Amino acid sequence: MIHPSAVIHPSAKLAEDVSVGPFSVIDEHVTIGEGTVVGPHVVINGHTTIGKKNHFYQFSSIGEANQDKKYAGEPTRTEIGDNNIVRESCTIHRGTTQDKGVTKIGNNNLLMAYTHIAHDCVLGDNVTIANSSNLAGHVVIGDWAILGGFAGVHQFCHIGAHAFIGLRSTVTQDIAPFVLYADSAPRAVNAEGLRRRGFTGKDISAIRKAYRVIYRSGMLLEEVMKELEVMANESEHVKLMIDFVNQSKRGLARGSMI
Repeated sequence: MIHPSAVIHPSAKLAEDVSVGPFSVIDEHVTIGEGTVVGPHVVINGHTTIGKKNHFYQFSSIGEANQDKKYAGEPTRTEIGDNNIVRESCTIHRGTTQDKGVTKIGNNNLLMAYTHIAHDCVLGDNVTIANSSNLAGHVVIGDWAILGGFAGVHQFCHIGAHAFIGLRSTVTQDIAPFVLYADSAPRAVNAEGLRRRGFTGKDISAIRKAYRVIYRSGMLLEEVMKELEVMANESEHVKLMIDFVNQSKRGLARGSMI
């Protein structure tokens, strides 16, 4: 299971059935759970904890020192859950003391080739990030969100659950749950994605109604929130949108950047 050319520190903790490919390097403070596959030429270092049944493809770099100039070598962490697929040449950097000190990846996520997850990012579960997309530091991605290829997300932005970020889009403010954001502007509700995940017609109708209030009514955000509070009695999904807006720090992306 361990290729003879792999370099594994004696203090690293690997479950018995972990597979490590040729020329991979696993450092001292790394823990890897059962059934995980580490392909060839993978580097895993720092204080990094990896769960079960993950697959790291060649040339990925996990837990490396972050690119924040304030970072001074503190023992910050990287935590990765179960059943994640990390494709070729992905980079996931450890956290900083300026945040919670951890970069955190949930379960069942797909990170396609050449994606970058910067320091202190938090990914939920079932997230898909397509090729060559980049997350700056402190970004939070909700469950089931999808980022199209070459998307870029500014630091501290939050992307809500079930949102869809289109090809080459630039995100500089928060994207509400369920929103389809393309050409760097909110366009519609991610209805097809919601259907695939079992949302009913009634659910999608309520979400669309809330979307129109937020993005098409022309009302100030304070007025929007009053309207949504009334609608929240009809749908738990509208309540999720309200909570997201209330917690937004960078402000909600409501118009085109172009």
